[in-house]
Amino acid sequence: MVEALPPPPPAEPIVITARALPDPAAERAFSVETIDRAELRNASSSQMENVLKRVPGLQLFRRSDARSSHPTSQGVTLRALGGNASSRALLLLDGVPQADPFGGWVNWPAYDPASLASVRITRGGGSVASGPGALAGVIAMTSSIEPGSEANVQIGSRDSGEGRFHSVHRLAAGTLGISARAAGGDGFIPVTAATRGPADRPAPYRQASARAVVTAPLSADIELQATALAFTDRRERGTAFTANWTDGADGALRLVGSGGWRWAATAYVQSRNLTSSFASVNAARTQAMRVALQDEVPSRGLGGSIELRPPLGTGIELRVGGDMRFTTGESRELFSFVQEEPTRRRRAGGQTFTGGGFAELAYRMGRLTLSGGARLDHWRIADGWLREELLGSGATLRDDAHADRDGLLPTARAGAVVEVGGGFSLGSTAYLGWRMATLNELFRPFRAGADATAANPLLDPERIAGAEVGVGYQSGMVELSMTLFGNRLSDAIANVTLGQGPGIFPGVGFVGAGGEYRQRRNLESVLVRGVEASAAARRGPWSIHAGASLVDAKVGAGGPAARLDGLRPAQTPRLSLTGGASWEAGARAASLQVRHSGAQFEDDLNERRLPPATTIDGFAAWPLTRRLQMVARGENLLDVRVVAGIGGDGSIERATPRTLWLGLRLGTGNR
Repeated sequence: MVEALPPPPPAEPIVITARALPDPAAERAFSVETIDRAELRNASSSQMENVLKRVPGLQLFRRSDARSSHPTSQGVTLRALGGNASSRALLLLDGVPQADPFGGWVNWPAYDPASLASVRITRGGGSVASGPGALAGVIAMTSSIEPGSEANVQIGSRDSGEGRFHSVHRLAAGTLGISARAAGGDGFIPVTAATRGPADRPAPYRQASARAVVTAPLSADIELQATALAFTDRRERGTAFTANWTDGADGALRLVGSGGWRWAATAYVQSRNLTSSFASVNAARTQAMRVALQDEVPSRGLGGSIELRPPLGTGIELRVGGDMRFTTGESRELFSFVQEEPTRRRRAGGQTFTGGGFAELAYRMGRLTLSGGARLDHWRIADGWLREELLGSGATLRDDAHADRDGLLPTARAGAVVEVGGGFSLGSTAYLGWRMATLNELFRPFRAGADATAANPLLDPERIAGAEVGVGYQSGMVELSMTLFGNRLSDAIANVTLGQGPGIFPGVGFVGAGGEYRQRRNLESVLVRGVEASAAARRGPWSIHAGASLVDAKVGAGGPAARLDGLRPAQTPRLSLTGGASWEAGARAASLQVRHSGAQFEDDLNERRLPPATTIDGFAAWPLTRRLQMVARGENLLDVRVVAGIGGDGSIERATPRTLWLGLRLGTGNR
């Protein structure tokens, strides 16, 4: 769990990043894993979520990636905390939260790994400076502003293609970085051959994003950093009437002071809009029929933060500051289709706010580092509503106005690490954290196939308490670590099965035969105990890494959810393993990555088991000229069937099959 301070590698190039302040000294006691620039640039997949999966214990809600899954199933978590589509880990890009303001999921096609300098994954809750929401940890992406340019064009299986461009230029006194990515393909048929029917077809995708990063000094010790991001994402789920698309744009301004008092101040805005169509397929899978159409899900996120680090002398670091985040959004939906025409309209939405202040102190005394921090946040859920009406007559069927709610919640973290000699270190951490329910969880009911899930405007915030102890070893270019941890997630939000169709159920209406009725509920708890281990070594052009996560996760539940008591949370494997080896010598590079995900359950009742899967990915680059490389990539090289979902009708959905890529990469500058 302990991230030791490695000796500086003088032979390696320095990667310039769009950072605010140096890594906090308190992180020495935390479980931190870093994916560096070389690994991001030479990854076997250009999908950001697939690159992150090399960290054991990191998972999305579904096994499929952002080319074939529904965008609302793309929440990210760590340490077997499971959940639903919302993220229980906090994803940041240059210090700005990235979760969708309405639903808490992540729009992964917005990010190009090749434009990043690094990704730091801090496991465990209680991140006082990052704001609430980091129940499982923090995933911090940092932009690269290292001067140079690179263009990459590749073609792949199933008529897929991809183009990427990243360029950073020095201005008079600052830098301008521009990156862009476009990808698309005809896709594969998500439903397996044994369970598909005439209604099933390939799931094409079209995705594009562009981002700009500008840095400019305002004085000798104050720098302005400005970023802008825009993306579009078009996908289909493999039948008629399942198209969905998301458009988004972000902007952020950050001032960084590097004088005697180090400080950073950030302000940002997010805009998202989702359109999504849902279909039901008959028992013989011969016909798909539209059952709902979210014609718009507009949402906005506004926020800001400030952090100060006063000069207190050698070995002491104090961080104080505060942040706030405001979200608003609504779902506009047509449903209850009769002869392919909608008969009803539903609209639901609201607002949330969080704001608080924090302080964190780290003190290093020789071989011992102590750290402790806390924050207090005010949260508020306001203006929640849900309306349903008949389209033909305009008659109102439902008009709910939900009472505003608010409260105060703490976040805290304390840790200690001691270097015991011989390259070994020991450390321990304890923490508290929380996450507020999203607007989607609070106010919007939804359907997935034959199943229907009701919203719950009375959801309480999730709260976590955890502790960990670990040992680390570092000698030269060899690093080893092992961490034992335990977490209790109280009031965990889950989709709880309360009945089976056919029948009429509150909040969703009619559920047909074979369908299940669920409602979002606060469970009493999710208890997780586990162990994480990692190893990494470098020698010359070679590097290897391996990691493992073994967990025991159980639900504690009573009342209407009593059937879940003692079961494992949905979509949570007990065992995950990763490993890889890479070789890089100048413009020549090659790597293999192995990933194993243990068995997990599709549903909260642990009735639909998803079998374990082991996949192998590969990458190779070879110079053709001084600046031109041939690049080859392979995803799921052995074409293993990775089961991503099991429908109520027994249909089996798979994740990405074998996908091969070949292309050219042209680069200039220090690459």
